Amino acid sequence: MTKTLVIYLMSGSGTPELAEAAVAGGADLVELGFPFSDPLADGPVIRRAAERALAEGMRTRACLECLAQTRERVDVPLVPMTYAALLEAYGYERFAADAHAVGATSLIVADLPAGEHPDLRRIHLVAPTSTDERVALAAETTDGWLYLVTLIGTTGARAELSPALAGLVERARRVTDVPLYAGFGISTPEQARAASELADGVVVGSRALEVEESGPDALREYVSSLRAAIG
Repeated sequence: MTKTLVIYLMSGSGTPELAEAAVAGGADLVELGFPFSDPLADGPVIRRAAERALAEGMRTRACLECLAQTRERVDVPLVPMTYAALLEAYGYERFAADAHAVGATSLIVADLPAGEHPDLRRIHLVAPTSTDERVALAAETTDGWLYLVTLIGTTGARAELSPALAGLVERARRVTDVPLYAGFGISTPEQARAASELADGVVVGSRALEVEESGPDALREYVSSLRAAIG
C-alpha cells in the first residue's frame, strides 16, 4: 500500500513554485501555513518562517491569494494550517468558504480541539497525551484523515523518531479506520520510513522549510528522498 507524503510550506511569494517542486518530488498533499504571531505548537524553524512571512505582508487575505496561486500550479490536495485566533478575526464560516473557493480541500486549526466549532469541517490532531475519549472524538469528526502528533512539544527536527508514535497509532487504530498520518519531528528519510511502517502517511515540515531556502530544486530532491524511503 502506497503511503501518503505530506509536505508543509509557509505561505509566501515563492510558495506556489515551491509547492510545484514538492509535488514534482512526490508530495501527495501540501499543507500551507498561515503565519501567526504566537504559534503555540510551532518550533523555531516554523516560527522563523512565520516571522518572515508576516514581515512580507502575509496576512489572511494574502495567504488565501497564495493558496489560489498554488492551486493553479498543482492538483494535489491543499490544506491551510492555521490558528483559531486568525479564524476568530476573519470569521470561521467565512474563512472555510473563502479557502475552499480558492482551492483548499480541507483545513487544520492547530489549537482548536475536536468538539469546538463542530460545524467547521477540519482535520483533527491528536497527541500522545490525548485521552482515549479525545482520540475517539477526533477520529469520529475528522475530515478525511487524523493527524498524529508524534511527540510532546513543538515541531522541529529530532535525532530519532519519537517512541510514543507506536502507542498512539495502536490507540487510534482501536477506535477508527480513517487514515493516520504522523507528523512533528520527522526530518530524515530514515525517520519517514520508520513512521510510515506504523502510520498511513507522514507529514514533514521544519526540515522542508530549511531545505527550501536552497531553492525549489533542492526541495524537489529532498522530497524525492522521502518519497523513495516510504514507498
